Amino acid sequence: MRDRRWIRSWSGLVLALALVAGWVGSAGAECRIRMSTTTSTENSGLLARLLPPFEETWGCKVDVIAVGTGKALRLGANGDVDVVLVHARPAEDKFVADGYGVNRRDVMHNDFVVLGPADDPAGVRGSGSAAEALRRIARAEASFVSRGDDSGTHKKEKALWAAAGLEPGGAWYKEAGQGMGAVLRMADELGAYTLSDRGTYLAFREKMGLRIVYEGDPALANPYGIIAVNPARYPDANYEGAMCLIGYITGPRGQRIIKRFKKGGEQLFFPDAIPNP
Repeated sequence: MRDRRWIRSWSGLVLALALVAGWVGSAGAECRIRMSTTTSTENSGLLARLLPPFEETWGCKVDVIAVGTGKALRLGANGDVDVVLVHARPAEDKFVADGYGVNRRDVMHNDFVVLGPADDPAGVRGSGSAAEALRRIARAEASFVSRGDDSGTHKKEKALWAAAGLEPGGAWYKEAGQGMGAVLRMADELGAYTLSDRGTYLAFREKMGLRIVYEGDPALANPYGIIAVNPARYPDANYEGAMCLIGYITGPRGQRIIKRFKKGGEQLFFPDAIPNP
């Protein structure tokens, strides 16, 4: 059944690409697609690898706005972008249900990890769950840096605190209001704990002393999706360009680039749109 769903989805995207081909060719250098996305796709270096082949092939520039997932979706809801690439499935589903987006597609996944100083002063290693890991940090009042920016990572962190039965606060809990790369640098300087997507951590690992102190809980799953802004709501949106980009990212070439993107020999993201691209 899953294979049939994938075939129907991919067939629709192929048709969309065929319809768009003439439009992209006629647009030439004037063609631009505005995409809001989570900071992890940019901080990890993935977009620098993924977008140039699309821009060269289709002659269409992708203008990237890398912010937290919450803000990325708000930009879409305001009609300020043409497509969003984010990682907070409940918020993505609401975005579509509220009529702001259409044609959501799975793109890829990795997972979240709890990072901390190598000596792990809160004793997080050996925790039985992500919620327990956070309880140990809170019990020790060990410094913790939160994204604090309504990003997908921040949404996940809040869900984990709720699962732990805690509402963090106090001098030990610091809300940065920054992207993932900035938070990693801050946590490293403070010798603090934080929650990170694995991709950004791997991209920054050699530049800092933070290490993974907890991983592997299914609650730390981190799927990414891409959504076109609804042209019925925003007629000025570049819907054709958005669908062309979606088709590329979820098609064979984009999925292969995602699969082969590595740092230090480790794969950062795992493609979801096509089995074994």
